[in-house]
Amino acid sequence: MIRAGIVGGAGYIGGELLRMLLGHPEVEVVAATSTRLAGRRVDGSHPNLRGLTDLTYCAPGQLPECDVLFFTASAIDDLAGRAELAARGKVVFDLSADLRLKDPALYRKHYGREHPAPELLAEAVCGLPELNRELLRTADLVSVPGCMATASILALNPLAGAGLIESTVTVDGRVGSSGSGASAGEMNLHSERSGVLRVFAPLGHRHQAEISQATGLDARMTATGVDAVRGVQVVIRATAKPGVTEAAVRAAYRRAYAAEPFVRVVAQKRGNYRFPEPKLLLGSNHCDVGFSYDAETGELLVMGALDNLVKGGAGNAVQGLNIRMGLEERAGLGFPGLHPI
Repeated sequence: MIRAGIVGGAGYIGGELLRMLLGHPEVEVVAATSTRLAGRRVDGSHPNLRGLTDLTYCAPGQLPECDVLFFTASAIDDLAGRAELAARGKVVFDLSADLRLKDPALYRKHYGREHPAPELLAEAVCGLPELNRELLRTADLVSVPGCMATASILALNPLAGAGLIESTVTVDGRVGSSGSGASAGEMNLHSERSGVLRVFAPLGHRHQAEISQATGLDARMTATGVDAVRGVQVVIRATAKPGVTEAAVRAAYRRAYAAEPFVRVVAQKRGNYRFPEPKLLLGSNHCDVGFSYDAETGELLVMGALDNLVKGGAGNAVQGLNIRMGLEERAGLGFPGLHPI
């Protein structure tokens, strides 16, 4: 069995890692850390896990040796502490934003400071299996991309790779309240969040740098918080190059994702769910992508949807774990979502 540890197990991403790994046929969760809840039962903060585990949180300093270690929150401001913890895992998956940008100058631009450990940026592999499956097979440090970035990259990459669109794209990202994490402040109280469509990043959202880095496009991004708990939807405006047909667009998606276990092309002519809809993906590791195209004007609307805590976070990490450890890629990730919900 693969021994797994979770640094920061009490948050939403930690809870999803626990949910999936406790049911994983090849993984044993040996520890989940929490400074605040050390000594308390894991199912106290994740009540959906009642009856599935007797695990209690341990303090970070009590973390045992593991085959794989998941960091769920930033640890870059305590480099010594981070290094000490990371040394206890043979393979590390970092789900924070610490290592997502390769270029230290981009990090400075989007995070407003110098990166404390640029050598880690160079070492980390982007943990998006659909782009980096071969690199993940031998990676010992993996940076899992952001949720809206993942949806956007998967929606755009087939078109960018085939040279079908112009370089500038505009991303309209929408995300539920869980995207702010379990310790979000006053602005995410129910009384403040309910019924709101809040534009919280009108220009320059930091995920746009991840999108540009992965696709080679010039991404411009706006992010809006919507009245939902889970889910991400991105609606992206792009311009097709002259002569591009709808058939060529559809063929590019089919070529890119025909063999992918967790990406589905959803662009239908009729039905209630003709395009990607995050509601259908809640709890699943799928990302649905789709498009609508006006051949006369060249206007192309590209869409992507996923569960921000699963394919946009913990599920992507588990998928990467499966690849890294030579396991069946779907292991622990079989839940397909619910309908109706």
